[in-house]
Amino acid sequence: MERYTLNVNGDKYEILAEPKWTLLYVLREIVGITSTKPGCLTGDCGGCKVIIEGKAKNSCTTLLKHCYDKEIFTVESLSKNGNLDTIQKAFISQGAVQCGYCTPGMVMSAKALLDQNPNPSIDEVKESIDNNLCRCTGYKKIVEAILLAAELLREECGC
Repeated sequence: MERYTLNVNGDKYEILAEPKWTLLYVLREIVGITSTKPGCLTGDCGGCKVIIEGKAKNSCTTLLKHCYDKEIFTVESLSKNGNLDTIQKAFISQGAVQCGYCTPGMVMSAKALLDQNPNPSIDEVKESIDNNLCRCTGYKKIVEAILLAAELLREECGC
């Protein structure tokens, strides 16, 4: 076991862990953040998507030893004082959530995209969620939600 400092959602966690453990395991079992979902455990479904240093990453294939002292964000970082983030609101308003299993990963993929590109094309949105599987909604409503979120965020910032 080794000592690690994780910066998750702006909070520091001092943990003892094995370097070969995945970030998904550590987030769920050690830190207690359960929005990251174990789906495929091979990096194919995106249910465990988080943002690490500004990039959307699958936490099931990211080893803990590669996360030391990096900023990690999960979907919990988005809502403030019980108020949903613009992206989360857009997903709800467009009906882009059904069972909710894939939603945190989809939202984090959208967040990473919109942080880098506030005015994405439909193709860029589709590419950003290419590694996220949804078995309930199809992808039309999810794409529409991300495009709506982009529009609302641009309005909020006056961009």
